[in-house]
Amino acid sequence: MSMAQRERQGLVRAMAAVGPDAPTLCGDWTVRDLAAHLIVREGRLDAAPGIMLKPLAGYLDRVQAKVARRPFPRLLEEVRTGPPIWSPMKLVDSVINLTEMFVHHEDVRRAATSWEPREMSAADEDRLWKALRPMVRMAYRKAPVTVVLATPDNRRLTAHTAGDRTVVLTGPPSELLLHAFGRDEVRLSVSGEPDDVRAVLAIDRSV
Repeated sequence: MSMAQRERQGLVRAMAAVGPDAPTLCGDWTVRDLAAHLIVREGRLDAAPGIMLKPLAGYLDRVQAKVARRPFPRLLEEVRTGPPIWSPMKLVDSVINLTEMFVHHEDVRRAATSWEPREMSAADEDRLWKALRPMVRMAYRKAPVTVVLATPDNRRLTAHTAGDRTVVLTGPPSELLLHAFGRDEVRLSVSGEPDDVRAVLAIDRSV
């Protein structure tokens, strides 16, 4: 079973545990809304482009709202089983859904008032580090100073270059990935000039 598949199953268990009306880290989406998003993303090729294309967002919202009205057990089952057999995503599930499932798994877990990071295996942290590398420049593109991501085992990645001042974010790849995806509920250490640190932590990191 790929890491994407394991994260998918963990996500479904987390959703079932907290229930359909529990909050997530995805804005004002509930667990039900997040489940509907995942189902539409993977199974409604007519509506899914609205995730990225604003002119199609209205249609996406209507389709997603309709899906969200399905019984919660059905939503969970559709998320659990993943892309339909005819979906192009089925062939690349282990690649295209790795970050999607990991981040949304944590969106459910970390919306709780009390949470702790999971202990990830070294192999899974390596997978997340590889997934992180291609997208960091987009995530930190608005930073006013140079941003470097670092891990406790001394891996380093320059996410953005701007001037001669630097902010370094240090933590395991799992926490760095979540931060790069715009989540603030992370456990990282941050070094740099205080004003620079505040500026970097405040930027819009949406990708």
